[in-house]
Amino acid sequence: MKILITGGLGFIGSNFYNHISEKYPDYELIILDCETYAANVKNIDNGRSARVIKFDIQDRDRLFKLFETYGFETVIHFAAESHVDNSILNPLKFVQTNIIGTINLLDASVKYGINLFYHISTDEVFGHLGPTGSFDENTPYDPRSPYSASKASSDHFVRAYHHTFGLPVIISNCSNNFGPNQHEEKLIPTIIKNIINGSPIPVYGNGTNVRDWLYVMDHVDAIDAILHKGKVGETYCIGGGNEMNNIRLVKMICDRIDYIKEWEQNSQDLITFVEDRKGHDFRYSINYNKLTDKIGWEPKTNFDEALDKTIDYYLKKFVD
Repeated sequence: MKILITGGLGFIGSNFYNHISEKYPDYELIILDCETYAANVKNIDNGRSARVIKFDIQDRDRLFKLFETYGFETVIHFAAESHVDNSILNPLKFVQTNIIGTINLLDASVKYGINLFYHISTDEVFGHLGPTGSFDENTPYDPRSPYSASKASSDHFVRAYHHTFGLPVIISNCSNNFGPNQHEEKLIPTIIKNIINGSPIPVYGNGTNVRDWLYVMDHVDAIDAILHKGKVGETYCIGGGNEMNNIRLVKMICDRIDYIKEWEQNSQDLITFVEDRKGHDFRYSINYNKLTDKIGWEPKTNFDEALDKTIDYYLKKFVD
């Protein structure tokens, strides 16, 4: 299988590349990444001499030439602007990358007749939940930030290309990921870095917003399963089954690092509540029963174990 992986130097894309390159040594894998601040070539295991092309998917003409040159059979589309705060500051950038860039890939995929276009999306397209209930594949879209609106739009275009042009597509919507290779602007790396530096740990509002946390290695395992067993035209929701409000997570990380470092510092004293994010969704929760029933996937990594691995990774990164 000849696979194009867009955004393969980013957080989830690099973990997927490392996973699939080891598991399927016969696959030909080509990474496209425009190498923004959130990408890092050191994220990938170069044991297979990865083929990485620095490339912006907004460059439509060059993109078509790449499809013609390499004859991709499958596209797995991770590439996206993903930070909500950045989308509030500059919505147009998210439109250009997440919508226009996706349309360029879809057009190239139609023209060159790929076998599968697998689009990686987010549960944020569904909006937010109250204290009960969970998102599933039938949940209506209700995006509430420029980021989630751009991802919702790209999801709709992917489905439209399936129905209009017969492009074989699959979409998966995941909950909040955590684990190695994530950029330090995200919540968990920020918490760890600020604890190490003795800096204030910013927590939006009163910290009661709830997220469903998915270990990135479980996520890439799910993508692998969907890639090989999923049904064309279908959507699959991927969750971790680890709902937790933000302040509980922050305190948990503080206590674990204090225990590891054996210092006198009480890291919870660094917690600083800041003005809430505009349009801040209250709660996310994923029902991944379809994925379990149809494909046989479920999360394999215990949350505490995954969090310990993540903390260990960032302690080494930020201290060394």
